[in-house]
Amino acid sequence: MPYADIPGVRFWFTDTGGAGDKTPVVFLHAASGTTDSWVHQEPPFIEAGFRCIAYDRREAGLSGGKIERVSWATYAHEAMGLLQHLGIRQAFVLGGCMGCSTAMALAAAYPEAVSGLILHWPVGGVRWRMNGLERFQTHVNFVKENGLAAVVDLARQKGSFWADPAAAPWASTIVADLDFAASFPQQDVDRYLAVATLMGQTLFDRDTATGAEPQKVMALKTPAVIIPGAADAHATSAARYLQECLTDPVYHDVHPSEQTPDRVRQWILEFLETYASVAVG
Repeated sequence: MPYADIPGVRFWFTDTGGAGDKTPVVFLHAASGTTDSWVHQEPPFIEAGFRCIAYDRREAGLSGGKIERVSWATYAHEAMGLLQHLGIRQAFVLGGCMGCSTAMALAAAYPEAVSGLILHWPVGGVRWRMNGLERFQTHVNFVKENGLAAVVDLARQKGSFWADPAAAPWASTIVADLDFAASFPQQDVDRYLAVATLMGQTLFDRDTATGAEPQKVMALKTPAVIIPGAADAHATSAARYLQECLTDPVYHDVHPSEQTPDRVRQWILEFLETYASVAVG
């Protein structure tokens, strides 16, 4: 099975390998998604000569996790760790939903590693922040009332934090890793509650698009294409914010109701072909 060990966490990934000779494309999945949500999208990109890499974010799908205060910088460092593991010096980064925030964090921290940003329905907006903070608070309240052992039982019933926020941000890891599940109730509950609370405040820290501070976004010279959403989690204001901060991005001012899969795929392929180069590593 394709796993990569990146300091403290084991990541499940897929890689088409030598299928293409152009700059690789890394797919970053949505909040409630996994690698599986991207796999069926890859064939047109493979046919166009692009090597495609997708992975389960930590605490999602088949990847591992650990109890710590996770930030967007954490996600960025781990994405970079996977690129290094695969020997990839530079890649396009295609983010969907919450994956856009990881993409922005990666570009801000490692601009030399990102050939271009494809941002499909960036998360952000007042409701995104309020809902995110509420999810973490729901979990904190559940732990206070029921204890950590009850979290393990609920996680096994619900499967993920996004299916039921009371089930913990680490619910997917509880389900996938028996050792992690066994040790989960043994930790200090007060320390755990502090970590969970601070993690929520760290990830949902602004009403605009999350992932990187505006000053860092404005300093980027990375080519970008933005495909806006129009929903509670994908506020159009978040996409407009990124349009304002990034340097001359391509912005498809089309309502999601008119963003057919074929149309979106064509936009992305056109962007990739515009900035593609033969991969050198």
